[in-house]
Formats: sequence, structure tokens, C-alpha cells
Amino acid sequence: MKRIHFDEVGGYWKVVGISILAIAFACILVGAFGMIDFANSKMNAYLTVVGFLIPTIYHSKIFWYKNYVQWNKRGIFIRNKSFLGKSLKFDEIKKTELVGKNLTIFKSDGNKLTFDLKEISESDTQKLNEIIVKNTISNNVLE
Repeated sequence: MKRIHFDEVGGYWKVVGISILAIAFACILVGAFGMIDFANSKMNAYLTVVGFLIPTIYHSKIFWYKNYVQWNKRGIFIRNKSFLGKSLKFDEIKKTELVGKNLTIFKSDGNKLTFDLKEISESDTQKLNEIIVKNTISNNVLE
């Protein structure tokens, strides 16, 4: 059985992301404006390239996994056996149904999305459904 990689945005990882962006920004500033004189004249150019590569590599994690779920309190991104995934806001979700290995999400505008989870482990399927249900209920209570 295949697994889903779950990534909740916020908390500790939000601090890590901000720290990575701050380091990258500092590398770009120092490299682009030559604030430090290095013995190697090309070091400023290398520092600028590193400044752009750091956030690119960090944010590319979404493409490392074939089955990937990322969410925060406002919405969820689900990528299941495809290069591009689906992004949903929790306040747009009316209800969900998990029948067998198919997860169906009914949106408030009348559309529905179906995810085929045949190759996914049962625990990950349940966790995905619980994340959607929990956040949909909490967002609908706030309205």
C-alpha cells in the first residue's frame, strides 16, 4: 500500500519557512549588492544563486511525493496520482463521503470531486477524511 505525505502548514514549519526565506533574502542582498568583499570575486554571484535556490528547493517538496496533502485552517491541497492537484477552501465544502476507497467531496456550489484511493493505505485514507471533516465543521461553525 502506498502512503500519503501529510503536511500541515503552520506552527513549527511556519517558523522554519520564514527562517529559510530570511536566510535566502540575506544571501541575495549580500550577493547582489556586494556588501562583503570576498577573496574570490565570483563569491557574490554564487551567494545570489544560493539565495534563489534555497526557497526553490524548500517549496518544491510539493512535487517530491505522488500522493500529497497540504492544509491549513482555511483550505486543503490534495494531489493524488497526478502532477497537478486540487485546491479547496474548507468553507466551500458541503459534505464528504468515504465509500470503500473513493472519497467524494461535495462542494456548496453543487460540484463534486472524487478521489480514487484504491492504492492508499486505510489509515491514510481515514486521516485525510478526518482532516477534511474536522476543518469543514470548524469553518462552518465560525460563519
